[in-house]
Amino acid sequence: MGEFDLIARYFQRPTTRAVLGVGDDCALLQPADGMQLAVSSDMLVEGRHFFADVDPSALGHKALAVNLSDLAACGAQPLAFTLALALPRADEAWLAAFSRGLFALADTHGCELVGGDTTRGPLNICITVFGEVPRGQALLRSGARAGDDIYVSGTLGDARLALEALRGKLTLPSGWMGAARTRLEQPTPRVALGLALRGVASAAIDISDGLIGDLGHILSASRVGARIDTAVAAGLLAGDLDGRVPDGLVHHEARLACVLAGGDDYELAFTAPVSARAAVQAAALEARTTVTCIGRIEAAPGLRLVDAAGQPVSGDFASFDHFA
Repeated sequence: MGEFDLIARYFQRPTTRAVLGVGDDCALLQPADGMQLAVSSDMLVEGRHFFADVDPSALGHKALAVNLSDLAACGAQPLAFTLALALPRADEAWLAAFSRGLFALADTHGCELVGGDTTRGPLNICITVFGEVPRGQALLRSGARAGDDIYVSGTLGDARLALEALRGKLTLPSGWMGAARTRLEQPTPRVALGLALRGVASAAIDISDGLIGDLGHILSASRVGARIDTAVAAGLLAGDLDGRVPDGLVHHEARLACVLAGGDDYELAFTAPVSARAAVQAAALEARTTVTCIGRIEAAPGLRLVDAAGQPVSGDFASFDHFA
């Protein structure tokens, strides 16, 4: 099977939202009047971002999900995406499962594949996603203001637990492992919540490298600081499903490390004025996604972790960095 046969068999479908899709030198996108294009790229590399034996259907899902998560953080509606795929060989069973997982999520969000590239090499997946957002309504990292509440969606830390278990560093009860592994390999991009937060949130980001690091990008762009209630944050780790506390998670600090610095969560962290609390809850209800207030934006630079009594919490919580 040649390169173009591979594309035609597994990745070429008719488009309805793009003017021109797969099969020409360029795709053509036409955003609606008054809209801006939101564009983001993410790369997944075997051995760095996923295990070699990962279910290819789950990998297809995740490859697109991490990009849709960026659109969610911007408050953008997905439109289309391109796929650059390096493959060690043309494995038809693998390609069928990968494309099935990819397109299942794409269809859920009305996001069309409109182009890309394939080549032979170590397994590497790079997706560029396109969305649209009304001019002036995009959620940015730079809008947080002193006094704003800090929220996160869903739960955090579950993907890190699965990663540690797969590495043999932690034993999880079977029920918890299944749920945690799903969070690692098939994250849910919070697109609906991002759309509902337009005009409500003052700043937003998706949590890919860990809450501490990603929230830090908001603080830097907005030139503010923050105070995080670690007692509330620790509760964001999903409950142990069969009533047993796994080895290695007995201590509060171990749980907190998963939540604050675990990474691969693909939830949203966002800020909003105190006056918008009712609107935030309405957005969460509309998106059918839980949100939790974990702290407050402060004028003084820096991130301060405190306990339930407001006392400083020490700990070395560092988010993921590819080159650290």
